[in-house]
Amino acid sequence: MISALDVSEWFRKLQIEISGELEKIDGSEKFQEDEWFRPGGGGGFSKILKGGTVIEKGGVNFSSVHGESPEFLKKSYSSDQNNKDHFFATGVSIVIHPVNPEVPIIHMNIRYFEMGNKKWFGGGIDLTPHYIRIEDAVFFHTELKKMCDKHNPGYYEEFKKEADDYFFIPHRNETRGIGGIFFDRMGESSLESLDNIFEFIKSTGLSFIPIYGELIKRNKDIAFDENKKKWQSLRRGRYVEFNLVYDKGTRFGLETNGRTESILMSLPPMATWEYDYKPETGSREESTLLMLKKGIVWIKK
Repeated sequence: MISALDVSEWFRKLQIEISGELEKIDGSEKFQEDEWFRPGGGGGFSKILKGGTVIEKGGVNFSSVHGESPEFLKKSYSSDQNNKDHFFATGVSIVIHPVNPEVPIIHMNIRYFEMGNKKWFGGGIDLTPHYIRIEDAVFFHTELKKMCDKHNPGYYEEFKKEADDYFFIPHRNETRGIGGIFFDRMGESSLESLDNIFEFIKSTGLSFIPIYGELIKRNKDIAFDENKKKWQSLRRGRYVEFNLVYDKGTRFGLETNGRTESILMSLPPMATWEYDYKPETGSREESTLLMLKKGIVWIKK
């Protein structure tokens, strides 16, 4: 049976491994690491890379926190939940904002949570291209499906739908990107062992570099101009809107007195909002907007 310590130690090792591989991919800059401590209990390590050749801003964060549960968590449980006043949470969260607008933004979060006698895993990985390339979207979803199928043939379809629903901006009526997989509270119902779920979580984490490394390789040397950078900045604005208005991880971190700098590392270095912007008809920008919809089937049968 896994323990909270087992999970936390594995997440920390994953953080170190992924940040090291991203440094090799970027080739010019290194991650700066800050250790931080949460007043209510626990802490973590934030690793941030800025001004790289490939990565304009990237964060690979690890946390392991515990303490008194905030009110919004307590309300999620019935009054007979034992020890629901205390929680433990550990995880790795990654967001990469690339230099080149042809390279997509990527996000991954995997986490483990305990509250009272409940234990579960959650997380996911999703892609936000500034310009959607069909072949890259197919590759991304195909690789995720292969990974999911090794553990459960039903995972990909279920978790893809969850991602489409979660990474959605209602006030824009558009998805943040092309989705991916998203899952929460795996193991809470005890229908599947936590040990098996942890193996799936490991596979998700270990898929990050092979998938994103390939997408960077495909696109990092494509020429771009100021018009593409302007579009990138506008799309980053949408990313900010989602993270500050709807993202549950951001809310959880802020409401549990986490480290603000680490929580907001997901935000890009620069973003733009232009009043009533409309892309040119027939442009790649318009094509991208038309594909920011739920339910797109990227893998053809």
